[in-house]
Amino acid sequence: MTLKPLTAQERAAALAKAAQARTIRAEAKSKLKNGNTSIAALIEAAATEEALGRLKVTELLESLPGVGQVRARAIMEQVGIASTRRLRGLGIHQRKALIELLDSNILQARS
Repeated sequence: MTLKPLTAQERAAALAKAAQARTIRAEAKSKLKNGNTSIAALIEAAATEEALGRLKVTELLESLPGVGQVRARAIMEQVGIASTRRLRGLGIHQRKALIELLDSNILQARS
């Protein structure tokens, strides 16, 4: 299946939309890193915001302070989330387990 070539206006609109989506995802990760928002709030927002829904779960986890690639993979494995999963693709049980696990780890880290 071949796609029809885009006009210059369509291409410019697509580029602007992509840039806006990247900005939204970057701001969300920054807020999470700074502690201005929670995982639960971002997961809830991903249900309505298309740009957040396309954010990979690994990227979200890696934006948490103290979580790198290895710890993010371990968390996802523990919860049962595939490495390619995006926020909008999480099931209700995966969302709940991820939020509970991260909330309990954050509370333990603060004590």
